[in-house]
Order: sequence, then C-alpha cells, then structure tokens
Amino acid sequence: MDRVKSSMQQVPNAIPKVIRRTGGANSLELERETFERGQAVSINKAINTQEVAVKEKHARTCILGTHHEKGAHTFWAAVNRLPLSSNAVLCWKFCHVFHKLLRDGHPNVIKDSMRNKADLTDMSRMWGHLSEGYGKLCSIYLKLLITKMEFHIKNPRFPGNLQMSNRQLEEAGENDVNNFFQLTVEMFDYLECELNLFLGVFSSLDMSRSVSVTAAGQCRLAPLIQVILDCSHLYDYTVKLLFKLHSCLPADTLQGHRDRFQEQFKKLKSLFYRSSNLQYFKRLIQIPQLPENPPNFLRASALSEHISPVVVIPAESSSPESEHVVETDDLVDTDIPVLPAAVETKFDDLFGTSAAVDPFNFNSQNGMRKDDKDRLIDQLTREIQALKEELESFRLESSRLCQALRGRVSELEAELAEQSHLRLQAVGESEFLKAELDDLRRAREDTEKEQRSLTEIERKAQANEQRYTKLKEKYTELVQGHADLLRKNAEVTRQMTVARAAQDEVEAVRREMQEKVKAAQEAADRQERGQLEELQELQKQLVSSQVELDSLKTTMASSQQSSAALSTQLATLASEKADLVQSLTKVEAELVARGNELERVQSSLATERESGVKTAEALQNQLNEKESREQALESQLVAARWSSLQGAVEEAEKIIQDSLSQIDDPAHISCTSSADYLASRCQASLDCLDRLHSAREAFIADSTGVSELVRAVTQCGHLVADTIVQGSATSHMVPVEQADALSECVKVCGAEALALLGQMKQQDNLAATDNSKLKAALEAILATAEKLRPRGLELQQGELGDLVEQEMAATSAAVESAAARIEEMLNKSRAVDTGIKMEVNERILASCTELMQAIKELVLSSKDLQRDIVESGRGAASMKEFYAKNSRWTEGLISASKAVGWGATVMVDAADLVVQGKGKFEELMVCSREIAASTAQLVAASKVKADKDSTNLHRLQQASRGVTQATAAVVASTKSGKSQIEEKDTMDFSSMTLTQIKRQEMDAQVLVLELETRLQKERERLGELRKKHYELAGVAEGWGEEEEGTG
Repeated sequence: MDRVKSSMQQVPNAIPKVIRRTGGANSLELERETFERGQAVSINKAINTQEVAVKEKHARTCILGTHHEKGAHTFWAAVNRLPLSSNAVLCWKFCHVFHKLLRDGHPNVIKDSMRNKADLTDMSRMWGHLSEGYGKLCSIYLKLLITKMEFHIKNPRFPGNLQMSNRQLEEAGENDVNNFFQLTVEMFDYLECELNLFLGVFSSLDMSRSVSVTAAGQCRLAPLIQVILDCSHLYDYTVKLLFKLHSCLPADTLQGHRDRFQEQFKKLKSLFYRSSNLQYFKRLIQIPQLPENPPNFLRASALSEHISPVVVIPAESSSPESEHVVETDDLVDTDIPVLPAAVETKFDDLFGTSAAVDPFNFNSQNGMRKDDKDRLIDQLTREIQALKEELESFRLESSRLCQALRGRVSELEAELAEQSHLRLQAVGESEFLKAELDDLRRAREDTEKEQRSLTEIERKAQANEQRYTKLKEKYTELVQGHADLLRKNAEVTRQMTVARAAQDEVEAVRREMQEKVKAAQEAADRQERGQLEELQELQKQLVSSQVELDSLKTTMASSQQSSAALSTQLATLASEKADLVQSLTKVEAELVARGNELERVQSSLATERESGVKTAEALQNQLNEKESREQALESQLVAARWSSLQGAVEEAEKIIQDSLSQIDDPAHISCTSSADYLASRCQASLDCLDRLHSAREAFIADSTGVSELVRAVTQCGHLVADTIVQGSATSHMVPVEQADALSECVKVCGAEALALLGQMKQQDNLAATDNSKLKAALEAILATAEKLRPRGLELQQGELGDLVEQEMAATSAAVESAAARIEEMLNKSRAVDTGIKMEVNERILASCTELMQAIKELVLSSKDLQRDIVESGRGAASMKEFYAKNSRWTEGLISASKAVGWGATVMVDAADLVVQGKGKFEELMVCSREIAASTAQLVAASKVKADKDSTNLHRLQQASRGVTQATAAVVASTKSGKSQIEEKDTMDFSSMTLTQIKRQEMDAQVLVLELETRLQKERERLGELRKKHYELAGVAEGWGEEEEGTG
C-alpha cells in the first residue's frame, strides 16, 4: 500500500477527474460514479512510475470495466491525463495494460482505441529517438499495439485473443486464394512486430545475472506473456494458411513466403527456448517447444504432422508482483531501525526468529529492559530513518522531473528535425523552380533560333522567286525566237522553189539543221539554264544559216538549169522541214511543262512561306505564355518564402506566449533555477538576437536567403522563451524585492519579444524592425542575474588548480595529524587507565586508528584518480586550465576535501573527550558517520569524470568500502564500550507504598511529556538545519546549474 501511495505522489494528477458530480444523483448515477471511481483507482494503481510488474488484480479490474461499459471510454479518459510522453516506465506499463485490454477486453475496445491511433504513433516516434532503456522498448511496443489494432480492424473475424477454430479460419478467407495470400502477409507483419519486442526486451537485460527475480527484470519480462500467447496462435495459423496456399498456387510463387517463414521460425524457436529457461516464466506459463525443423510445405502430407503449439497458464499461480525481492546494499548500514509489526513478521517468516536480533544490544543479552534513554535513542533513530525515506522520495521526484525534461528535450529535437525536413523541402522546391526557369530560358533561346531560321527561309524564298522571274523572262525570249524561226522557215520554203539549182548546198544545210535540231533536243533534257544557253547557240546558228541562204539567193539565178533535179530534193527538204517543225513542237511542249513546274514550285514556296509565318506566330505565343508562367512561378516562390517566414514567426510567438503563461501557472512555483544558468541563457539569447539582425538584413538585401532568417527566428524564440522560464524559476530562489524586479524584467522581455515578432509579421515593416528594446530587456535580466550569482563563485579560475592541491594536501595533513593524536591518546590511556576503562579506550582508539588509515588510503587513491582524470582530459592544456574549464567539478572536490579534513579533526577531539571521561559516546558515533558521508562525497566527486575501467577507480571504490567498514567498527566499539562503562540502575519497588508508586508514576508521565515536547522541538530544529544546509550547499556548488533546467 505504501508503494502505491508513493507512486501516486510521483505522478502529477494521478487520479483523473472522470467522476461526474451531479446535483440529484439517483441510483444509476451513483452506480456510474462508483464504477468510474473504481476504474480510475485501478488504472492508476496498475500504471505508475515504479519499476515493478503490473499487478494482475488491477489489470483484471480494468478488463472487467470494459465489459461492464462495453467499451474503453473510461480507460482512455483516465490514460489521456497521464504523462506518458515524459516517463518511459509509465508508458511501458500503459502498453502492458493496453495489450491485456486488446486481448481480453470487450470487442469494442479496439474500435474505441482507433481514435487514439495518431497519438500512439506520435508517441512511438518520440520514444524512438532514444537508443536504449525503456524509451526504445516503448517505441517498439507501441508499434506492435498499432499493428495489432490495424490487423483486427482489417480482419474483424479475428477476436482480440486470436483464438479461432479451423472452420472459422477458413471462413476468414472467404474461400478466395487472394484473401488467403493477403492474410498470410499481414500475419507475417504482425508476427514480425511481436518478435521485435521479444528481441528488444532480451537485449536490454543482462542475462548473465538472475534478472527474472528482480523487480526491474520482472517489469520488463511481464508483457512477454501476452506476446507468447499471440505468437503461438500466429505461428499455428501461418502454417495452416501456407499449406492451403501451396495446394492452390505454384511453389515458385510462394518462395518469398517460405523464406520469410523460415526466418521467423528460427527466431521464434530460439526465443521460446530462452524464455522457458527463465525462472520467472516457469510457474506463470508453460511455453511450448517448436519442432526441430520447420514444416515442409512442398509435401502436402506434412500438414498431418503439424502439432499446434498450446500455451498453458496454471489456474492458480501467484502473481509476479507478490514475490519478495530481496535487495542488498554494498554499504554497511549501522542503523537498526525498529521495524513495524508486519515487516517484523515477514522477516521472521523468511529468516526465523532469534534471541540476538541486534548483536550490539547488550541489554537484551543481560536480560535487562531498555530505559527511557534507549527508547529515546530508538525513537530518534526511527525519525532519522523516516527523514532518510523522505529524502529518498525527494530524490525520486527530482529524477522524475529530469526524465520529464529529457522527454521534452526529445520532443524539441523531433520538432527541430521536422523543421529541418520542411526546410529541405523548401530548398528542394526552390531548386525545382530554378531548374524549370532554366528550361524556360533554354526554350526561349530555341524559339529565337527558330525565328532566325524562319527569316533565313523567307530570304531563300525571295531568292527562288527572283530566279523564277529570270527563268520566265528567258522562256519568253525562247518563244519569240521560236516564232522568228517559224517565219524564217516559211521564207526559206519560198526561196527553195527557186533554189533547186543549189540542191547539193541545201542538202548540206539540211544535214547541219538536223544536227542542230538534235543538239537542241538534247539541250531541252538538261537543266533550264543549259537549255537557254543551247537555244541561244541555236539562234546564232540559224542566223548564220540565214546568211548562208542569202548567199544562196545570189547563186539561185545561176542554178535554173538544175531545178528539175532539185525538185525531188525540195520534196525531201519539205519532209525534213516537217520533221524539224515537229521537233520544235516537242521542244515547245517541254518548255510549257517546265513553265508549269515553275508555277508549281512558286505555289509551294508561297504555301511554305504562309506556314512559316504561322509557325513563327505560334512560337511567339508559346514564348509569351512561358514568360507569363515564369513570372507567376517567381511570384509563387516569393509568396512561399514569405509564408515560411510567417510560419516561423508565428511558431516563435506561440513558444514565447507559452513561456509567459507558465509564469502564472501555480505548478511552476515549485520550479527553481540558478543565476549562473540564467546568465548563460541570457547571453545565448543576445548572441542569437545579433544573428537574427544579420539574417534580417541579408533577407532584405536578397529575398532568396529566407532559410537563414527562419532558423534565426525559430532559435531566437526558443532561447528567449527559455530565458523567461529560467528567469521566473530563478526568482523563486531569491528574496522578495529581487524576485519582483526579476519577474518584472522577465515580463518586459516577453512583451518586447512579442512586439518584435509582431513587426516581423508585416512585410512592409520588416525593414524598419528594431530589436534594441528586446536587447535592452535581455541585458537587464543578465545584469540582475550577475548580481544574484553566489559570491563563492567569484574566485579567479586561475586559482582553482592551486586551491585543489592545497585542500587535498591540507586533508592529508589533517588525517595524519589525527592519526598521530589518536596514537598519543592510546599511549596516554595505557599509562593512566586500568581495567574495563582501559580496555574500552583501547578498543575505541584502535577502531579510530583503523578509520584514519582507511581515510588516508582513500585520500591517496582519490589523488591518483584525479591525476588520471586531469591527464586524460586536459589534452594540450595545463592542469590549472583543466581545473578552470571544469570549475564545478573542481569546487565539488574542494568542498569534499574540506569536509573530510574537518570531520577527522572533530572526531579526534570527540575521542579525546571520551577517553578523558568528559565527552559523550554519541558525539563519537555521529562524527564517525559524518566522516563516512564526507568520504562518500569525495568518492562521488572524484569518480564523476573517471573512466569506468580505470584501475585507480577500482582502488578508490575498495578504499571507500574500507572506510565504511571502519566507520561501522567505530560505532560498534563505541556502543560496546558505552554499555560496559555506564552503570545500570536496578529498579526496586519492594519498599514503596501504593501512594509513593502513584506519585512516581505521575512524575514519570510528566517527564515523558517534557521529553516528547523537547524531542519534537529538536526534530523541527534538525529539519530546519538540514534544509538550510541543503540550500547553502546548493548555492555554493551550483547543484541547480548541473541539471541545466528548472525543477
């Protein structure tokens, strides 16, 4: 019950307020209220921060509650108020209870829980940033639970505990091989998550020790019972489905399924075997063993050889929480507190009763009763033990707050990673837009090239047109020349009637004409230019023939005699003329065809010109569209940059507003911080403010550099918010006037930060933004923090190294001086005292001498270890520079050394008084215990930076155990000597009357009341002294700054 109370104190808002209060409560409302109250209590008892396994009765109550309300609304209402993201043990136990509800709770639990799937996914991602401990296990467990819920939502025929018959398994696939194929894949994924959790738990445990009998080991192993139950059913169903698939599909198609099954079979067999050997599982669950070899799915008859694994849970088995885990301490505890009756009974049941419970209690050995002083000592001892327990609870609370801060740091790191991802996305979009802009520029250059080519085509078309004009003119000249030839031919015909005398000459002319006609016909087949040249040549030849005909006219008169002979030749010449006319007609037809071809070329050129113009217009339109699109993309890019900046500014405003709201939160009053840490946060904020100013100037000059400004705004928001929170926490540790001034500075800083961010949200006012007011507010906080810094920290850092050496040397000298004084006192006691007193003095001084020797060995070991630490950590720096760099650690060494030297001196003085008979034995016992505590502080300060494998560290730990044992020996010898020297008064009431006895009884009661009142006052005084000592030690050594955070 005490464990539950302590856990309820550690978790803030442990019992959520899900209990409704109504005015007129009828029976149903009272029943509902009672149910919700019982469920809230059971949930918070089952899910707490103690590293012990979940009790079965609390989990069973939660399961019955889901069946009672037919859902999980009450469960989630209570769980949503627990700090699952800040405590890994709390989240682990929540996963265990939630797994039980998914398996054994009402079927509607899965549906009701799907609403919280996103929260569970975010929590799993957050815990996944941790690489060890419960954080990594929680991430794996949450992924398993999400997979389980998704599997049951996709396959509603499967119950939460996965118990199905073969007929139900056949119905789940709806007699479709595709459904069976997909179902097998989902079961593989499900089983993979189960195996990952199995392996994660085993890898986090030290299997070389009996971890299954410790509370921490049982806390990690308890959820594996649910995993074993799920794995047995999943393995059985997977085997049956694979046999069914092999009966319907080719073996090659299922090769991937078989390979994956082989891998999971090996893992599951190994994990089942390792689990069955753990003592924790042997009486809670009977784990089945898988066959030596996996089933052969290629052989259909192998299905008959398959044996379904059956997990057996005994009907009556004590829960793992009922085991008594015996824990031992390395240090010797000489205090023997009075145990309560229940604890004494358990101790007697475990170890048996004994007459000599306390080896140093000589009163019980002599059969004498404890007097009032002994009872007072016992009461004080019990009170000290209670105060130790209270101190331990404070330590647990501080560790829980540290874990919460670490969780917050993890969340901030996740947010930073997300911001980095968004930044990378923005950079990627910017690169994409730049690439598209380059493509548009290249397209524009291509368009310009096409425009130039179109101009070239038009120029060529004009040249072709000019060529066509020239050819047309040549054709006209040819036609005119042909007409002239026809007229000349007619004139020759008329002249030939009178030129029969010159038949021979005409025959020669005829042959020349035939040759010329043939040459003209060949020229027509050539190119136009060649034809024109040949026609011109022919024209020249015709002119020469005309000249020859003229000469023939002159000779015709003399050729009258031969006209009869020439008539026949004339007929022949006429026929030849007809042939020549026919050939000329053919040439004319060919020239017409050439003209038509020229007209067709001209029309095609005109068409090509029109199409070229249209293409140029289309390309110009595309170029205009691309330019407009480029401008639109540029505007979108500018808008995206400004939007990202606005998002960063708004996020920074939210962070600062949240920090301002925390100042007025009553829960923040308990948070404290140091002035040194506040000063460091202020300085970091000022540096970030300068960076913000530079980034803003760069953004105004070039709007493309928005990423640096976004990072500066985000970081500045975080640092200023941290400064506000730390300033408020520091104000809780200082006097009222200074606290009010610091709080006012913090609020002014928050207001100026919000005003600055508000100006940055307006694009027109970005250039006129002034951060001088915020800088002045931060400098005011920094000045206040400097004033609040402890004066003990003003020591020059260059003197720290010398001071460490001086304090360690002074401690060694004090210890040696104390040992010499004890030796001198021992010799003096031997010379003066006799009998029992000498024996007691020798025993006490001998134990003190052993303690001094142990302390001396401890100081020497501490020096050697510090030398190793300095040599390994300073690098190229000097020893003084190393001490100055690690000033907090150095101040801890100085404080511990002073405490050891002072304790040794005080102990020697107390021992001197005890030997002389003037002192108290209690002073000697308190001094010895104070020395043990001081040496423990020195050990902790020495080994905080040491390597765990260092030889000097092992020597230091051995010397620390020697000091502890020597301290116990001093206390034991002191108690023994006290019991031998002090006189014991025997109470004899035989001679007293009834009235006298009554009178002494009243006097005894008065004395008891006086002593109780005095004890209460001394107890309060002791508490105040310890509180003040704790505060002074914290201020002197900067404990709050070592945690670097509030709380």
